[in-house]
Amino acid sequence: MQLQERIDASRMSLYQWLIVGLCIVLNALDGFDVLAMAFTANSVTRDFGLSGAELGVLLSAGLVGMAIGSLGLAPFADVIGRRPMVLVSVALAAAGMLLASLSHSAVELGIWRIVTGLGIGGILACTNVIASEYSSKRWRGLAISIYTAGYGVGATLGGAAAVTLQASFGWRSVFLFGGICTAAVFVLLAFLLPESVDFLATRRPRNVVARLNRIARKIGQPAVTELPPAAAPAGRRNKVSELFTAGTRRSTWLVWLAFFAAMFGFYFVNSWTPRLLVTAGMTESQGVIGGLMLTLGGTFGSLLYGLLTIRWNSRKVMVVFAVLSAATMVMFISTAGILALAFVAGGVVGMLINGCIAGMYTITPALYGASIRSTGVGWAIGVGRVGAIVAPLITGALLDAHWTASMLYMGVGVVVLVAGGAVAAMRPGPAETTTAATAAAEESLASAP
Repeated sequence: MQLQERIDASRMSLYQWLIVGLCIVLNALDGFDVLAMAFTANSVTRDFGLSGAELGVLLSAGLVGMAIGSLGLAPFADVIGRRPMVLVSVALAAAGMLLASLSHSAVELGIWRIVTGLGIGGILACTNVIASEYSSKRWRGLAISIYTAGYGVGATLGGAAAVTLQASFGWRSVFLFGGICTAAVFVLLAFLLPESVDFLATRRPRNVVARLNRIARKIGQPAVTELPPAAAPAGRRNKVSELFTAGTRRSTWLVWLAFFAAMFGFYFVNSWTPRLLVTAGMTESQGVIGGLMLTLGGTFGSLLYGLLTIRWNSRKVMVVFAVLSAATMVMFISTAGILALAFVAGGVVGMLINGCIAGMYTITPALYGASIRSTGVGWAIGVGRVGAIVAPLITGALLDAHWTASMLYMGVGVVVLVAGGAVAAMRPGPAETTTAATAAAEESLASAP
């Protein structure tokens, strides 16, 4: 059995959980980045005199960068490696956050938000794959869900930090703080983050056996004595075209649709809830609390999704979360006049919509083979970011057109239902198909003392 198969079948070591932990930290950067802009939106609007549509463009600028990063950088991770691409992406994100703090106009801020987004997009395409590949088959759903929960942790802590920092030092301090934290994470990753086992076995760089054996020792596995047979060369096909072969075309279209719809709903809720709650009758501070309840609920939602996947199929759990998300969105905005009930409902909405994102991050890597996995995940996330970009733009325009908060939430609920339908139509991918030998090994290892 090859090293990746042993990882799939074995119990997870402390080193494997450390790798998942590093990915959690990186996903928390995404949460901080999005909420930093959302919670400073009112201050930035006053500073630069923005309309609703202009604020929507600024909120979408970082998401544009994330989409470009996921689409453009992810294929390189399948060529040069997941680890070097993560380091390049983190460096971009740190530079963008630091330079955003020096912006003197909305245009400048938008440019640096795009740069930050480029880095975040590259990070997410790689870390989702790394967390998935270093998790065992039994615990993969939970590990990816914990990884996804990093967004909620970063958003909650980042939102709290943003409120405190901008109250004392202005909105620029929020981006300065984020840049310093991101730079510190870069140093941590340079020492601790390993390369993907599947990438090493597929691409076979120099000293590949020695590199695999260093990883094997750290995760408590026997040394690698031989490599699996080399895959047939793909000719002149590029990585993106391989997403549309006969075996992957259906999965690609469905996962793109599901990611687009899920991220549309997710970023609508997280980017606009504080502002929309104010239009629904809350004070500005109550709107911020409502936004924090969403992110707090989101952390628990990701974990709940992972726990449920230990017993039930990950796609079926995702479909249930999507249906419940749509229903609770309508309930949430309808209770805005009753503070306690609205905050509870907000926590439930955050829990369910975050569970949907955890589902997409869990499902997607399993749809593709190792040689195109980062490309497949990156493009799925990139297409999802298009949904994330469109959500603030449409919301800003519809607000200027006098749409109410209730109308907006009902419309987004329908979009989230589309994500559930696309997932329901998916078929198992190659990484979900376990050979008889691997299944027998997994059963044997699970029963070992």
